[in-house]
Amino acid sequence: MRKTCAAVIVAAGSARRMQGIDKIMTPIGGRPMLLRTVQALSASERIDEIVIVTREDLIGRVTELCRKEKKVCSVIAGGQTRTDSVLAGLAQVHTALAAIHDGARPLVTPQVINEAIGAAETFGAAAPAIAVHDTIKIASGGIVTQTPDRSTLFAVQTPQVFATETILAALHDAQKRGIALTDDCSAAEAAGIKVPLTQGSEENLKITVPTDLILAEAVIKWRETP
Repeated sequence: MRKTCAAVIVAAGSARRMQGIDKIMTPIGGRPMLLRTVQALSASERIDEIVIVTREDLIGRVTELCRKEKKVCSVIAGGQTRTDSVLAGLAQVHTALAAIHDGARPLVTPQVINEAIGAAETFGAAAPAIAVHDTIKIASGGIVTQTPDRSTLFAVQTPQVFATETILAALHDAQKRGIALTDDCSAAEAAGIKVPLTQGSEENLKITVPTDLILAEAVIKWRETP
């Protein structure tokens, strides 16, 4: 039986690496980035509703921006940390599954979303990922100490999808233990939950620095080329 799934879009960060650009509202291909992210998730038939977690000063603007998006059910303020923001979003979720997605990944495709949801439906957790192409070095004090086997390395993307009650418990536990998290899989892993990886996409890039905006524009133009 198909399990219901809500998307929690986390867009409450300060974008410190964007050199003063408020990336959430920055136009990409003629549309604000956050709107593109919302519409990308809405395009998946597996997403039933969307909760947006943003900065308090943007709640009014984001609400107005997304007023025509039928799947958006809540726009709320985030917390001090990413984990606080995710927990605030999950508090609005009443579906069996929760797909936690970075607001700064506006180019995710229905295929990537649906595959992750399908795997989480079976295994209770899943995350899209792509193989790492570069050789990675581990260094200490600027000196290389180790070269890990590239075949075992993957760049994990979002949406990361979980059984809602499972990820809630894992995040609360990580918070109590003071574990710093950069993604939600880390909370699941710390709780002993196995997270299967599904196929991500090179196009599903995260807008982190100004040059990423150029790459995103190029992807959009490439998609729109006949």
